[in-house]
Amino acid sequence: MRAYLVAIILSSIFLYYVLHCILWGTNGYGVLPLEIMKKNNIKNCKQQPAFISLLRYPQLYPFLCAADYEKVTSDYGTNNFVLPYGIKATEGYFRFALSNLPNCELFNEFDKQPCKRCVVVGNGGVLKNKTLGATIDSYDVVIRMNNGPVLGHEEEVGRRTTFRLFYPESVFSDPTHNDPNTTAVLIVFKPQDLRWLLEILIGKNINTNGFWKKPALNLIYKRYQIRILDPYITREAAYHLLQFPTKFPKGEKPKHPTTGIIAITMAFHICSEVHIAGFKYNVHSPNSPLHYYGNATMSLMSQNAYHNVTAEQLFLMNIIQKKMVINLTQD
Repeated sequence: MRAYLVAIILSSIFLYYVLHCILWGTNGYGVLPLEIMKKNNIKNCKQQPAFISLLRYPQLYPFLCAADYEKVTSDYGTNNFVLPYGIKATEGYFRFALSNLPNCELFNEFDKQPCKRCVVVGNGGVLKNKTLGATIDSYDVVIRMNNGPVLGHEEEVGRRTTFRLFYPESVFSDPTHNDPNTTAVLIVFKPQDLRWLLEILIGKNINTNGFWKKPALNLIYKRYQIRILDPYITREAAYHLLQFPTKFPKGEKPKHPTTGIIAITMAFHICSEVHIAGFKYNVHSPNSPLHYYGNATMSLMSQNAYHNVTAEQLFLMNIIQKKMVINLTQD
């Protein structure tokens, strides 16, 4: 009889647990099931985006999530590539970093709009004196990158930021630039980038070895704001969009996409319409301003051996001419 009562009690507890999870929409760990979290990535638009033909996997979710990390990286072959285009040899780093982030949602849970009109705002000097701020703020999604400031440049580039893509050497460290409505997206280029994120998340002293310049020693964004970009997005930008070779000649440094091209690639996976601004670089005028802020000139970009600016400009020209994207800073 006692065993029978214990069985009933245990069954009741289990039933309560199951019902609690169902009613509250969780998977037992206090987080939303992945299919619910990712619902906003499904394109339910009547008309296919103009750029859909560029993508091999149009429905790819842009962020890595702890819940389906192994399945996703296997399905898209990301586990076959080393960084910056895969996770091979750094699986543990990725897994540990993701386990320290509370969620991987794309948009706010109350955002039910399936078709997003997006603008990707580059940091190019072409934005100077264009007064596009109000226009940029009118989009559903505003994507920015690195430490391109909004403060003091609102008339030129707007105030809103939905996503900001960054890496440790390019992220803001001044808290005055924090926006609680921004999702900060880490692009992982090397194992040190994941180590840096973990050291910040667990409050450990930052090891600055292995970075091309001193990384930020603090992160102005809260844990709930941070996401990790799926390396497939960067791989797609390099191999499919820019058509970089998989192997470069001996003695030549491999070329990687700029953060701007990676941001556009991400936009292709979450938006039904993509506009761009601030992506024109006058490579033939070394003294022209590189950014809409600061005093850097184009000569710095021409010295960068890790990017192929010419290839990127040709790619942008092509998709603009084919009306796959609209350029707000077209002369």
